[in-house]
Amino acid sequence: MSLVPINDQIERRGVMLVLSSPSGAGKSTIARNLLAEFPDLTLSVSVTTRAKRGSEIEGKHYHFISEKEFQRLVESDALLESASVHGNFYGTLRDPAERTMRQGKDMLFDIDWQGGKQLMEKARADIVSIFILPPSMEELKRRLVRRAEDTEEVIAKRLANALEEIPHWNEYDYVVINDDLDKAFQQVKSILTAERLRQDRRHGLYDFTSNLLGS
Repeated sequence: MSLVPINDQIERRGVMLVLSSPSGAGKSTIARNLLAEFPDLTLSVSVTTRAKRGSEIEGKHYHFISEKEFQRLVESDALLESASVHGNFYGTLRDPAERTMRQGKDMLFDIDWQGGKQLMEKARADIVSIFILPPSMEELKRRLVRRAEDTEEVIAKRLANALEEIPHWNEYDYVVINDDLDKAFQQVKSILTAERLRQDRRHGLYDFTSNLLGS
């Protein structure tokens, strides 16, 4: 029997990769790098009621909707998770996530700790969660100022919220300190690679090993 590479033929269940961090710590940059490195990784595009930033694209970064539409989604159980962050609402659409997992593909969630907690409560076996920390509060403030997308008032609010968000680091499977973006990205990439190889996710191993022993 001729054998093809193991990763090409062994079926597995998809990973729900959750990245969370205080605003400005680097999770969105790391998420973009992951999507560029892993073309088979699907981004969960959240719905949000906040205003679109100049650099954002509808349907790519978020689905921007009204509070009335968000409430309709909540009431119809169309969201896997939802949260209020910085005075705005965010949520994960149920249908795209469930469809991706059924297909055995991995999905990336760039969400806050509230959303991450809800996902972990509903699908713990599928979740790989990573919390991204800044090296210091001073550096976090510098990053928020440097990206020049928020007013001073909004930046102050994000820093205040960071003090409430950071203590939730110990609810996550992994913690990465983003003092160097390249190093932090390599660490996150290594986590994803290792989690994809876990035997309890790769149900196709039963058939593969049976065939292997019978060949």
